[in-house]
Order: sequence, then structure tokens, then C-alpha cells
Amino acid sequence: MARDLSIKVNGINFENPFVIGSGPPGTNRATISKAFKEGWGGVVAKTISLDGSAVKNVAPRYGKLYARESGDVIGFQNIELISDRALDEWLKDFEAVKKEYPRKVLIASLMEAYDKSAWQRLTRTVCQTGVDALELNFSCPHGMPEKKMGSAMGQCPEVVKEVTRWVKEVSPVPVWAKMTPNIMDISVPSLEAIAGGADGISLINTILAVIGIDLKTLRPLPTVSGHSIPGGYSGQAIRPIALRHVLDLARALKTTKQEHITMSGIGGVECGKDALEFILMGCHTVQSCTAPMLQGFGMVEEMITTTQNFMQEHGFNSIEQFRGHSLSFFTTHAHLVELKQGKFEKGQVARDTEWSGDEIAKQTRNMSNN
Repeated sequence: MARDLSIKVNGINFENPFVIGSGPPGTNRATISKAFKEGWGGVVAKTISLDGSAVKNVAPRYGKLYARESGDVIGFQNIELISDRALDEWLKDFEAVKKEYPRKVLIASLMEAYDKSAWQRLTRTVCQTGVDALELNFSCPHGMPEKKMGSAMGQCPEVVKEVTRWVKEVSPVPVWAKMTPNIMDISVPSLEAIAGGADGISLINTILAVIGIDLKTLRPLPTVSGHSIPGGYSGQAIRPIALRHVLDLARALKTTKQEHITMSGIGGVECGKDALEFILMGCHTVQSCTAPMLQGFGMVEEMITTTQNFMQEHGFNSIEQFRGHSLSFFTTHAHLVELKQGKFEKGQVARDTEWSGDEIAKQTRNMSNN
């Protein structure tokens, strides 16, 4: 029997928790419509601003990190900017998409400079189109830092709070704040966004990185006329980092008694198993951007099937019945020592003096779960 994957988040009904993350897969009406036709529960459109003409993209703007043995893409870097389309074009697309798919969830992603009038004008204008929610981009790691946009803004908790408040003052729909991982403690700006009125937190955006050097040309990747810049790193390689940030925020929300705040998990989601990990860590929705760029929108079918099979196996009838289930199993190292009680299985290293130079690889395998 098929399980119910619907979930209500900030008063919005999602037919399933799987959402296209902000970027090229949500860059116009055609891509958004395709995502909805394939079965995604929601789409966060590519980030927009008041003046798209100021955005100048380059090509190539993507770089890939391959697994040495299989050749699979395990990491992906982009130097993509926000949308270069005119705001009027976006407004028409939003209205058309909502008319065609009234039951699907469409979320607009906004970014502006540190200017109250600009943020509020953009908010008012976009909300008139019927979008279901807003996501504030405090997290893009590259492009226009001179205007204090993206992660340059997101790394200043007091600014995050202020800008979120500006938007909440005029927004009739729920507001999510998207956080940058390029910071020591993601819960700090997240809690400030909540203090500013945010209804939910999206985490994480890409990690600022250099994906590699071409050993033939000695040029960094991706190479544009022989040169490059650090960009946003995504793909399956960042999922463990994203899960750790989700854990940090979940703990902070519990400590501050704000567990009603919703979380949208992002980072390396390529299949149903990946998505389930984020839900088990407390996320209400799960976003994916890089994976549909590499696999196509049809990947959501496997995500739906895998989730339904998982629920069938464990006897869960709804997403809420297992959301956050794994959080209680995280503890302290001191507690782990108590649980172990000094008992080590044969072949496991109990003390540093037991490491052998000849068998270090075997000893490492003996102490791994997978």
C-alpha cells in the first residue's frame, strides 16, 4: 500500500517533501513546469533581484570532481550567478505557473543589496503573483560581494535579522532564510533570522571551494579564458557537512524552545536514501539542485518510491511519524566512552600503541561501520 508523503509546512500543503533547490532547474517557466510534471512537490525558483541586467554570467561555469575508480561525479562546483532575467519576465512566469499548477508549491528566491526599500519593493511585487512562500538568499558564496549580497550578508547575523524583518513587515506569505555554511556556527545567523521573523530556515547553500587544477594547463577549474575564481561546491561530497549543520540547528532550536521553526535540508541529495537522512535529522522538506542538473527531473520518481518503501518497511504512515527520529541518537563523546565500557572487539585498536605500520589499512577497516 502506497504511503502518504504529503506534509504541511508553515501552513503550506506539499504533496511530497521533495523540492527543487534554487538554481538552473528553476530558472524559467519551462524548467519549473517540467519539474512539476515529473512529480516534485515544490520548486524554489532561481534567485531574482530588481535589476537582472546587472548580472553577467560566464561560460564554462561548472567544474566536476570525479571518483577515481568509478568515474562518477561526486562533487560539482559552479560560478553561476543569480538570474539575469528581467523582473517583469519573472512576474509573468510566476503567475502562469501558479495558474497552471495551483496545487504545487512555488517559492520565490530573493536577493538584494543592503537596502530596505529595495527588499520591500521586491517582496511586495513578487508576492502579488501568487507565489506560496519566499526564500531569502543570504548564502550565495560568490558574485557581487562588493554589494554585500549573498553570503557576504549571511555572514553578518545582525544584518540577517534586520533584512528578514524588512521582508516580514510586507510579506503576506511564509519566509524562509537560506543559510551559508561558510561560517563557524550556522545556528547563530539562523537564530537571528528567526528573531527577525523567519518562519523557516533552508540549509545549506554551496561551500566556497576550488575544485581542482588542470595538470596539463596548470589552470584552475572551471577555466574561463585561462582564469577562474573560487565557486560554490555541491554534490554528494557535501552531504555529510550539510547533515552536521542541520544537527547543529536542530539542537539550537530545541535549546531555545523554537522547534516549531521549519527546516528545509539541502546538500548532496541525489536519491531517496539521501533525502530520508535529512528528514530523519528533522527536516520538513528536502531540496535538490545539482542532482537534477546531472540526472534530469525524473529522479524524483525514485525518491518517492524509495521513501514509500522505507515507510512500509518501518510501519510509518506519514512523514511526521519519522521526521527527526535520529536526532535522539546523537550524544557526547563522554557518553560514548560510558557505553563502550572499555570493551573492544578482536582486531579493533584500543590504544595508540596498538597501531601497526604493516596492518594500518586492515586495522582501519576493522573499526569502520561501513
